[in-house]
Amino acid sequence: VGHCHPDIVKAAHEQNQLLNTNSRYLHDNLVDYAERLSKTLPEKLCIFYFLNSGSEANDLALRLARQYTKHEDVIVLDHAYHGHLTSLIDISPYKFRNLEGQKEWVHVAPVPDTYRGLYREDHEDSVTAYADEVKNIIEHAHKRGRKIAAFLVESLPSVGGQIIPPAGYFQKVAEHVHKAGGVFIADEIQVGFGRVGKHFWAFQLQGEDFIPDIVTMGKPIGNGHPLACVATTKEIAEAFAATGVEYFNTFGGNPVSCAIGLAVLDVIEKEHLQAHATEVGNFLMKILKEQQIKHPIIGDVRGCGLFIGVDLIKDQAE
Repeated sequence: VGHCHPDIVKAAHEQNQLLNTNSRYLHDNLVDYAERLSKTLPEKLCIFYFLNSGSEANDLALRLARQYTKHEDVIVLDHAYHGHLTSLIDISPYKFRNLEGQKEWVHVAPVPDTYRGLYREDHEDSVTAYADEVKNIIEHAHKRGRKIAAFLVESLPSVGGQIIPPAGYFQKVAEHVHKAGGVFIADEIQVGFGRVGKHFWAFQLQGEDFIPDIVTMGKPIGNGHPLACVATTKEIAEAFAATGVEYFNTFGGNPVSCAIGLAVLDVIEKEHLQAHATEVGNFLMKILKEQQIKHPIIGDVRGCGLFIGVDLIKDQAE
């Protein structure tokens, strides 16, 4: 919502003057903020865990998935990056290919890129073709005695090249993953909070009939303040709590962080930032497409709201 936004600075300052505690101590801000966030999400996603960073959020999402499914393996997209913790480097091809390589419990599916990918715009059904790649991965894993805990994906792959997955892809993938006993985790850390303009969450671009089992949030959630969140269903949360090992995070969900989170939501609403993202994004896309006509180096211009990619190429045909 902008550098040093006065409303955010004020919310942080006022709460800091009142109370900032370890989150073992209950505070209304935590409940108020969870309630406000829940209004932006499908009803099913009604349990919230607050943390300090997107990496912590994705790590917790993995723990939730594994506890709920009693499986270990994770499917991710090629070129993905999901955070800097060891557990997340292990599922980030963008990183592990330069480090220790792929673990046996990690499976990499092709990015659903209809410009450069395996199945392109001229393919008769790229959605099914890309989803079938995930289905094949699951079948091969099962043959090796492996079991799928989760498919973890950025709702719009960012490090992978600002990719807009074709509509319906998530639904088909979720079907295969659920059938295998796994859960679908949508990483909204870079693309959530109205960035895509027409929707508050990027996964909503796939259609109203698609609801992830777990959603992770970070980055814009606190406008620079360390704040993150995992939203999930009651069933998954109950399976996690059933271990008797409660989830605790010293600073996750502290009164100051929640006051800031609330202020961010207020600003997004008050300043109509979703509409702004749509308007400015459309304007930028229009200008970029005009440049594309003039310059053969620009192969593709794609995006939604203020999530935009310009694909630079050497050869139009290739």
